[in-house]
Amino acid sequence: MNKYLFILFCMSIFNLQAQHPIPLHSYPTSKKGNVVDTYFGQQVEDPYRWLEDDNSPETMNWVLEQNAVTFDYLNRIPDRSVIHNNLMNNWNYAKYSSPFKEGDYYLFYKNNGLQNQSVLYIQKGLQAEPQVFIDPNTLSKDGTVALNNVSLSKKQKYAAYSVSGSGSDWQDIYVMEVESKKILKDKISYSKFSGISWKGDDGFYYSGYDKPKNEDEKYSAKTEFQKIFYHKMGTSQDADQLIYEDREHPLRYKGAFLSEDENWLILSLSDGTDGVELQYLDMKSPSKGTFKMLCPGYDLNQDFIDVINGKFLIFTNWKAPNYQLILIDPKHPEEKNWMPFIKESKNKLNAVSRVGDKLFLNYLENASSKVEVYSLEGNHVSDIQLPGIGTASGFGGTSKDKQTFYTYSSFNAPPTVYQYDLATAKSTLFKQTHLKMDLSKTIVEQMWFTSKDGTEVPMFVYYSKNIDLKKGPHPVLLYGYGGFNIPLTPSFSIPMSYFVEKGGVYVVVNLRGGSEFGEEWHKAGMLENKQNVFDDFIGAAEFLISKGITSSDKLAIHGRSNGGLLVGACLTQRPDLYKVALPGVGVLDMLRYQKFTVGWGWVVEYGSSENENQFNFLKAYSPLHNVRKIDYPATLITTADHDDRVVPAHSFKFAATLQEKNTSSNPMLIRIDTQAGHGAGKSTTKQIDEWSDVMSFVFYHLGMHL
Repeated sequence: MNKYLFILFCMSIFNLQAQHPIPLHSYPTSKKGNVVDTYFGQQVEDPYRWLEDDNSPETMNWVLEQNAVTFDYLNRIPDRSVIHNNLMNNWNYAKYSSPFKEGDYYLFYKNNGLQNQSVLYIQKGLQAEPQVFIDPNTLSKDGTVALNNVSLSKKQKYAAYSVSGSGSDWQDIYVMEVESKKILKDKISYSKFSGISWKGDDGFYYSGYDKPKNEDEKYSAKTEFQKIFYHKMGTSQDADQLIYEDREHPLRYKGAFLSEDENWLILSLSDGTDGVELQYLDMKSPSKGTFKMLCPGYDLNQDFIDVINGKFLIFTNWKAPNYQLILIDPKHPEEKNWMPFIKESKNKLNAVSRVGDKLFLNYLENASSKVEVYSLEGNHVSDIQLPGIGTASGFGGTSKDKQTFYTYSSFNAPPTVYQYDLATAKSTLFKQTHLKMDLSKTIVEQMWFTSKDGTEVPMFVYYSKNIDLKKGPHPVLLYGYGGFNIPLTPSFSIPMSYFVEKGGVYVVVNLRGGSEFGEEWHKAGMLENKQNVFDDFIGAAEFLISKGITSSDKLAIHGRSNGGLLVGACLTQRPDLYKVALPGVGVLDMLRYQKFTVGWGWVVEYGSSENENQFNFLKAYSPLHNVRKIDYPATLITTADHDDRVVPAHSFKFAATLQEKNTSSNPMLIRIDTQAGHGAGKSTTKQIDEWSDVMSFVFYHLGMHL
């Protein structure tokens, strides 16, 4: 056979592979139990309840067998190794965070490219040579220990920092001397969802839990009775002072922090992920006494910003669905005395910070950042001119600072750090990111469509100039979240830019349930209104198809956590609409989610199956309980063994049910990561491996070729 014929033969083999489905080996046996629950007279079967016990030998064996089937399938996708190498090459660039100032020190994070965890650097003044301060890569052999909070004491003598292992929410807090970098004996265990607030150089406040009764169940058991402690330097954790506890509300979140002047200790309380109560303690009072009410809960979302002329500056949605700033006199904190300071705008106020003699108000204008600068008298000073449609974050500092830093990014703009001078109101480039990808030939635009009930909903569309968008169908990856008052703003992603580079279109939908348009937008997608979120996502898919941008055979849907619920619900409601479904670390059993770890905190958002009315609307969309014997699109579920935010049992039970009931030849696979959690702190190696598998699955089933 001559060379030309040999090339043709190889090409024909490749095309044959691309055109014919990869044979799927038999799924592992998922035994069915006889568990039946009764909710308000209705019987609900839960045959895979045994998979909730992630420590049982049966479940562990099931995980091993499922991964064997999944990775056997992924290994036979023709371009998987090429995609992995391409992603790893594109990932390999230096990444910087915005610096933050502590006294005379500046600290920032840097990743050289493929380091598993970003390294924290420190320098004395902006002109000094940066030195490694904390390198979390030295804390484990596989890069699965992550650095979380870092806080320097008031005179920068000590640094307290928290670390977590394998992606868990559980944290340990350590203390070291700043100058010598000596690790001290002070150590706090069993902390979770905690800040670190120093009182001088003497000690710090933190939130903690009692040691779990059963160590084997700490990644799945319900967490209760969070408390506020004060740790005095040089003492053991056993001697820490209990500052606040609430024995009547075991599920309440509790956090405490000192004002910058250390005159006030602010207590923040929440029954879940929505609604906050603020209390305060006068640290100047000799007796101190007990906490006093500042902003009663739990119908409002509110946050303490700073003290201005003896009054508390509060960020709140009190009488302002789009949020505003108010002043409260601690001597007369009653609601009748609250004073609007910077009133509600037509745009949603997303974040506020005080630096020097300025306030930085970060608004959302059609789901992208618009930053305005105000004086301490509440007068508008200037706007910060951002490079385009994107997201600006940072703007940290103290009342003594003369400058601040912020990071700007968008879908086609990697994070770039700017320095802002308060006196001149000018931004200057501080750190430019240099990619190996060319994003100059890409476009980001915003489109609007009409959802099922007539609501206008926006979406960001990211694509290459090399394609005619409306002359498809093009491969589309549709992403959404829609919940918990969280906005989806433009952000940079190597996997998504790679997808666009190879001819795909990446679409992010600003679904109801988020905060893009204030509290009314959030409420329109929570509790009994949750179906609106799914209708919005389905409406986005139908819009993209109607405009000729894509087709059902070219459409993949993706979401994580609450977004995993979104994909699960849309998969079970409209399986005909997509070619690929990617539910990641999803909340998929809506009748039992509140029984594990911190799931109880989501009841304010979702409702609970223990309430009859809420049970009815939860069961109506719960992905696990709406799987039918019909054809489903190719599905790759992703989860992790140390996910103690959304326990992997959700994904285990959903996968077993899909494998049982799917009538199509499409694969129903589950990829279960090890030594990993919900997502935060995941090592670079694990991120690249997971995205390589996800992208390989998407490319193959959407018919994309490299």
